[in-house]
Amino acid sequence: MLTKNAMRLADFILDNMEPILQAWQDFARTIEPPALTMDDIELRDHARLMLTAIAIDLKTPQSSLEQSEKSQGRGPRGAGDTAAETHAETRLLSGYSVEQLVSEYRALRSSVLHLWTSRTKTGQATDMDDVTRFNEAIDQSLAESVARYALLIKQSENMFLAILGHDLRNPLGTVLTGATLIMRATEIPSKYVLAATRIFNSGQRMNKLIGDLIDFTRTHLGSGIPIKPKRMNLAEVCLNVVDELRTSHPERIIDYQAPAREDVHGDNDRLAQVLSNLIGNALQHGAHDHPVSVRVSGTGEDVSVAVHNLGPAIPADKIGSVFDPLIRFAARDATDDTRDTSLGIGMFIAREVASAHGGAIAVASSADEGTTFRMTLPRRLPPRSRAGDR
Repeated sequence: MLTKNAMRLADFILDNMEPILQAWQDFARTIEPPALTMDDIELRDHARLMLTAIAIDLKTPQSSLEQSEKSQGRGPRGAGDTAAETHAETRLLSGYSVEQLVSEYRALRSSVLHLWTSRTKTGQATDMDDVTRFNEAIDQSLAESVARYALLIKQSENMFLAILGHDLRNPLGTVLTGATLIMRATEIPSKYVLAATRIFNSGQRMNKLIGDLIDFTRTHLGSGIPIKPKRMNLAEVCLNVVDELRTSHPERIIDYQAPAREDVHGDNDRLAQVLSNLIGNALQHGAHDHPVSVRVSGTGEDVSVAVHNLGPAIPADKIGSVFDPLIRFAARDATDDTRDTSLGIGMFIAREVASAHGGAIAVASSADEGTTFRMTLPRRLPPRSRAGDR
């Protein structure tokens, strides 16, 4: 039987829970301002459960693989939330920053090891194993807490953006309605009609941006891009989008070639949104003195739309991330002046809509050949896409 001076770390934690918690609580009270609003019970929340779980873990034999997994924050876990995950939630609600959350684990680690080494100076061969196992368990709990904290922050940010997007649509709708009434008026000077037209056009662009924002947050909240598929003529939808963009960009040439009909099973509005993003992107980033070409073609199984523009190529180290949201990159124009350009979230949403239809969007870009975005869709919607829209 081990003497007190030869006590293993797991037994020491269980037998000295109160002084360990007190040392950790004293540290937690130094964290301001959240700690000032919390009583002793709140300050100790879940720490006892975490220490108990760590002590049990120390007593459980583990393989080399289990040790490696735990050191990387991938240790075994049960079906429900761990004490560390719940601890992260309560700390977030109490106003703790992630730095303060991490500092708590540093203090807990220090409290346990300091008390143990000061009271049990044994020099046993098992001491180093206990310290290693303890550090792995603390790291596992820390990884769980930080991951849950980050997830909750991301969810709250996306929810805020979703609510903001929806709330902005009401006042914007009022602005567009007012601008429309002024545009239709016949008894006011033309300069006011011109101003109202500009307000209306800017409002339409804002409405598109808000729609993109709502779609972006929807994908990050887990609901995905909703589609309402039906049999449709993709060539006709593409032609309508081209005509709209020709009207809004009268100074640019859009060279459109397509058969009269290319049927797919898809969502008219969503695919029009994709095509508007692809062609609009080509107009924005392509050389102004060269046309943007749009080609629609089909096979027995698929239909594709290729949008091509000349101009600065997408850098090779950036082409893999053009569909990532909020990616910015530097491009050089013909005068060699560096300018910041952005694909924003429009291309990300285009890819998500294509994916919801069982399709994909690919990009190729070079200085000699220009840039081509190609969307390929199956003529028949895959079963998984149908099920996802119910």
